Amino acid sequence: MTTQSSNTVVGTQQLPDLVCLSHLRWNFVFQRPQHLLSRFARERRVFFYEEPIFGQGRPRLHVTRSPEGVWVAVPHLPEGLDPERVVALQQEMLDELLLEHAVRHYVSWYYTPMALPFTRHLQPRAVAYDCMDELSAFRGAPPALLRYELELLQRAHVVFTGGQSLYEAKRDRHHSVHAFPSSVDVAHFATARGELREPADQASIPHPRLGFFGVVDERMDLALLEAVADARPDWQLVIIGPVVKIDPATLPRRPNLHFLGGKLYTELPSYLAGWDVALLPFARNESTRFISPTKTPEYLAAGKPVVSTSIRDVVRPYGELGLVRIADTPEDFVRACEAALAEDRAAWLPRVDEYLAEMSWDNTWSGMKALLDAASARREVGVTPEVAAASEEMATV
Repeated sequence: MTTQSSNTVVGTQQLPDLVCLSHLRWNFVFQRPQHLLSRFARERRVFFYEEPIFGQGRPRLHVTRSPEGVWVAVPHLPEGLDPERVVALQQEMLDELLLEHAVRHYVSWYYTPMALPFTRHLQPRAVAYDCMDELSAFRGAPPALLRYELELLQRAHVVFTGGQSLYEAKRDRHHSVHAFPSSVDVAHFATARGELREPADQASIPHPRLGFFGVVDERMDLALLEAVADARPDWQLVIIGPVVKIDPATLPRRPNLHFLGGKLYTELPSYLAGWDVALLPFARNESTRFISPTKTPEYLAAGKPVVSTSIRDVVRPYGELGLVRIADTPEDFVRACEAALAEDRAAWLPRVDEYLAEMSWDNTWSGMKALLDAASARREVGVTPEVAAASEEMATV
């Protein structure tokens, strides 16, 4: 396999490669990791190492290069292996990947602490932990996750959080924690404000349409969806996204509830364009306590009024600024949707655009890259974590 040179040189500075350890699939839903790592891939090599897929056949590592330029590595392992063998095979495959691609100078970027057992031996220039969710609160979380996260926090040189609530939960657990709420590609979603061709599977659904896109899992309040559908049978609720970790048979079935399945990131504006209101019908439980939904600014960039349950990182800032309506009970949620349908968008959209004007994935990536590069540079000259923390504190005064 032919690759580019082992490290990218910008000017006189050699940029280390980036090795990402992820619990998410690159080709699943285009979200925070894809936005950030696609931008890193413009300037350096990025390797995205996923959790294994278990099945039949011999162990193998399937490596492809995404359209964004990211090397995506997926371990395929036989079913029935003991945990120690699973760890050993993943380490062996990762080492072979780095050797084959001549990856010598690199930084490690973790999305999951569960990768630690097969990556402890690595010697990166710096370690970043992008904590985008409180994974230990999700359904099916491994019992060892919290223990591994503690170890990762000890190993990491810089920690990012996917929202303000997560930042407040982690800031006292590491010397260099930084809040980077997920951002938005405004131009991409703003196309939904214009005339777009109606997708075939949505075209026949009557208006008013109230829509959601994202992963459909234990974080969605299915009882709330069902209650809204029953309260207003003239409303059509359009739900877009893959169903994971819950039995599809448990989804509520109503004539005005439409589960259309997963769609490509490029297709989302064409669906949004045909909605009258966008929804964030999240349950209020441990799995949603720290979430910071990326779709909030995406809905707003599309020019759609938004109704959400009281997810903390939606209430603050979007609810407090009057950009998103907040409601929890079915009765209140219906009333909020009625108000959203009657929204005077001519008065509301300028405030939305003013807020979104400072948001972009480019800005988010740039800030995270600067902190990662600074951590890597400090490691090169042997600066201790205590001195680094003091320098960061002085820089923010």
